[in-house]
Amino acid sequence: MSATRQPQVTVLAGPTAVGKGTVSTYIRDNYPDVWLSVSATTRDPRPGEQDGVHYYFIDRDEFQRLADTGRMLEWAVVHGKNCYGTIRDKVQAAAEDGKHVLLEIDLQGARQVKASMPEAKFVFLAPPSWDELVRRLIGRGTESPEEQQRRLETAKLELAAESEFDVTIVNDDVRRAADELVGLMGLAPHQR
Repeated sequence: MSATRQPQVTVLAGPTAVGKGTVSTYIRDNYPDVWLSVSATTRDPRPGEQDGVHYYFIDRDEFQRLADTGRMLEWAVVHGKNCYGTIRDKVQAAAEDGKHVLLEIDLQGARQVKASMPEAKFVFLAPPSWDELVRRLIGRGTESPEEQQRRLETAKLELAAESEFDVTIVNDDVRRAADELVGLMGLAPHQR
């Protein structure tokens, strides 16, 4: 990155099932001025997910090679199972091009980015309530009951980290939350 100008990078994180992906998808579909980073993962695609659009789906060996060579800005093993990470070169290139960069990542990743890129803006996406978070996780029906329980235990720890972020946005309405986030990035939110 340029030593004379630090590009604005915004990091969006929050607990599992809070709707980070839904808010990010809304931004991708409605705000072409935002460059949304696509994470790499070792997990299998969910129904409807496309490689290179929603994630870069790669095997564990390739992921480990990227991590070992410093090509990941951040990465983590999430829920004790799959690896997720952000490819450093792609973020740096977009930021150097003057784009409004948005990283949608988990708490562990946000902490790593904060260590290497403290000038970034860190936004915590919170649920309206614990009960709503549980409803969303169970309602999406993409995890087994055991995986749901594991994710809910992780969510308790993730919610406790809210104070580590610069600002909190409550995801009580996807469009409102997305507009608020885009406003924090310095772009004009859409008029309703």
